[in-house]
Amino acid sequence: MNTSRNRTYAYIASVAYAAIIGLSFLFVKMTVTIAHPIDVLAHRFALSLIVVSIPVLFGWIKINLRMADLWRIIPLGLLSPVLFFAFQAFGLVTSNSSEAGIIQAMVPVFTLVLASVFLRERTSIVQKMSLLLSVAGVIFIFAMKGGGMSMSNMQGIVLLLFSAISFAGYGVLARPLTQKYKPLELTWVTLMVGCIVFNAAALIRHAYIGSMADYIQPLGDLSYLGALAYLAILSTMVSTLLSSYALTHLEASRVSVFSNLSTLISIAGGALILHEPVQGYHYIGAVLIIAGVLGTNLSNHKQRLVSHSKA
Repeated sequence: MNTSRNRTYAYIASVAYAAIIGLSFLFVKMTVTIAHPIDVLAHRFALSLIVVSIPVLFGWIKINLRMADLWRIIPLGLLSPVLFFAFQAFGLVTSNSSEAGIIQAMVPVFTLVLASVFLRERTSIVQKMSLLLSVAGVIFIFAMKGGGMSMSNMQGIVLLLFSAISFAGYGVLARPLTQKYKPLELTWVTLMVGCIVFNAAALIRHAYIGSMADYIQPLGDLSYLGALAYLAILSTMVSTLLSSYALTHLEASRVSVFSNLSTLISIAGGALILHEPVQGYHYIGAVLIIAGVLGTNLSNHKQRLVSHSKA
């Protein structure tokens, strides 16, 4: 059946999305050592918007959006990338990467709750338990690395929680919008929102401290441009397209659990590229994550979307 084929492609898109995001952490580390995080986001979304706009400007791909359509999609871009990255960036100022990883692992749980409330997506007990198993796998890895949750970082933790909730909200809001608009249309608008907001923030910051030349200075570094290209084209543009396509054919709760696979990809990338050690607990956590992802998506329980939210 064509529907079955589309769902298969959607699963492939979800795995590809997790792989791209998992490797992106390596390139983020490279860029933030050269440029301010806000500048990285500004450059990242500017390049993403330029690349995704090329086929539109040449007429290879048509985008037929009216002003009313833009107003429907803009809130999606405000949730992610704007609020997601903003809360994450400021949350990491007083928190560590382990705390961020643990909280980010909660995104599928938040998505499940929001999807059940706003989209009335139904999930079986097996799916709920499998989703929690996947989350437990991520938390186990970060806990064994020695990264716990410290109440002294409460402000950072709260901001990271808002970041995770924003990303969960993005997945839930995107689900009904994918039934109305093409993945490229959603991607184009959300990238435009991110480009405008982050570049405005970067320019205002540089104008305030009198360092406008520093806005473009990193662009002369070839290593920065290479890492930026990955983040802008693959980790931002392509991943948004893949996510939008997956949400067109799969429920939000099913798609969100794949985000935990990015933890495994990140570990594998660190081991292969940076030669970081892989411990026994990584394998245990990997088994839990993979089992949770499979259990969430291979359940025979059929989810029903009983109401279509009006965008």
